[in-house]
Amino acid sequence: MKKIERLISIVMILLQKEVVSASEFSRLFHVTKRTIQRDMETLSYANIPIYAKYGVEGGYALMEEYKFDKRLLNHKDIENILVALDGFEGLITNQEIQTTIQKIKGMTSADISPTFDLSFYDWQGRSQINEELLFIKQAIENNWLLKFEYVDQIGNKTYRLVEPYKMHFREMHWYLFGYSLERKDYRTFKLTRILNIQKDGFFVPRTGQDFKHEKQHNEQKKLVNVQLSIDIAVRDQFIERYGKNAVKKEAARSYLATIELPENQYAYQFLAGFGNKVKILEPKGFIAKYVNFLEGAVELYK
Repeated sequence: MKKIERLISIVMILLQKEVVSASEFSRLFHVTKRTIQRDMETLSYANIPIYAKYGVEGGYALMEEYKFDKRLLNHKDIENILVALDGFEGLITNQEIQTTIQKIKGMTSADISPTFDLSFYDWQGRSQINEELLFIKQAIENNWLLKFEYVDQIGNKTYRLVEPYKMHFREMHWYLFGYSLERKDYRTFKLTRILNIQKDGFFVPRTGQDFKHEKQHNEQKKLVNVQLSIDIAVRDQFIERYGKNAVKKEAARSYLATIELPENQYAYQFLAGFGNKVKILEPKGFIAKYVNFLEGAVELYK
């Protein structure tokens, strides 16, 4: 964190907390107490009315008349913000998020115990993804041109030169949205298909970027209505994804689900994940392609 960012953070925290010790600031910003003391001197020279309070519960504080009205956000607003930030931190480890969380917590003197909690699987590959996300974040902020190899869904490899503009998180996957110089158009790239990503100079951001032309990873594909007989053990998973109206009771332990799926390997992989808890009833053409997909998998073990 740059010094100017740390100074702004210190003021934001002191605007909401009565007193903050040098030790607490030191732990939060990963600097020495002496650095915090110099920061306080810098803020004083800038006419920020900070003063020191001595004693067991001493520390640094702002003159009361300098603080703003805390009614802008109430306790419930702050709780909702913290739930969102904690959930986002479950996807990407970032010191900036931790600092923001501390700032938000500093906006209330009450203990916050949210009634909602967001958590995500701590997959082993997440640490590597975090490194790539932080690198791409730097690239977006500093207008770095990126070059990388990209592997499509059938294994074809191409080399790309891309102006990065956004990162998206959809259904447990990260995507990079940028302008591909080879395609002369905006493209979306799945992060796990990007190999050997590197900085390759700088670019000037395009004016009037039309993000409406962003190509979604789930572009409108031809979907077919599929009827399934599903076991009660997986009923909740279909309700979460397709809603209660898509699932009707059929027998004591089975339900009839009517959903839309594309005719491709991703749909077949999705259904195969349920094992013998799901049976396709209609349409016949979809069943034939699904069975062919399963037979291909079984062939590997013969």
